[in-house]
Amino acid sequence: MSFQLGLRAFRSIVVLSSAVLLGCGAAAATGVASNGAAALIVVQGDAQLAQAGRDLGTPIVLRAIDAVGNGVPHVTVTLYVAAGGGTVTPASDTTDSHGEFHAKWTLGPNIVSQEILASVVGANPVSLTATGLLPSQIILVQGNNQSAKVASAVSNSIIVRVVGPNNIPMQGVTVGFQVLTGGGGMTPATVITNALGEASTKWTLGTVGANTASAASGSLPPVTITATATP
Repeated sequence: MSFQLGLRAFRSIVVLSSAVLLGCGAAAATGVASNGAAALIVVQGDAQLAQAGRDLGTPIVLRAIDAVGNGVPHVTVTLYVAAGGGTVTPASDTTDSHGEFHAKWTLGPNIVSQEILASVVGANPVSLTATGLLPSQIILVQGNNQSAKVASAVSNSIIVRVVGPNNIPMQGVTVGFQVLTGGGGMTPATVITNALGEASTKWTLGTVGANTASAASGSLPPVTITATATP
């Protein structure tokens, strides 16, 4: 009787061992890593354009997948800023139930070519790039060639716009207004551009005749504004 019990126990161990081996073989056949992630893919957010120093318009979305393309939840994705000096938020987190990871990328200032690397254990890292747009031109929008009495302000505010490539407005840029001739004044003399890339000021004219002023920002070529002061 004890012999039969021993035989049954031996057969149970063999069956259990075979099941374990089959399971291991199936995992090896699929090529799935220990954490389940075989690859990391970019869903959205690559190759964007935005003003340097500001957030990209579209969030970064990555997906960890297994060997057959299914999303793998609860694996850690880590982002590293490789070029440009910007920041990503969060820099590391686990994937959601769809295997996806979402992050905001704030570009570094004053740099055109920017890059982040994304990685997950068990898969090759992926690269995402962005182009940081820099101010390239000041445009006079409103206020040129006006006239007003001496020591009076012209009717329309002086408005200039700072733009980058493709006339994209540059927000948060400092513009300085300065009287060149005539002895009048500009108030305020320093303005930060708004969401439209625009800065505005009031111009009070000086002596009779031609008055000139300028708007400048950094190393960009300044623009000249003219007006005529009447008695």
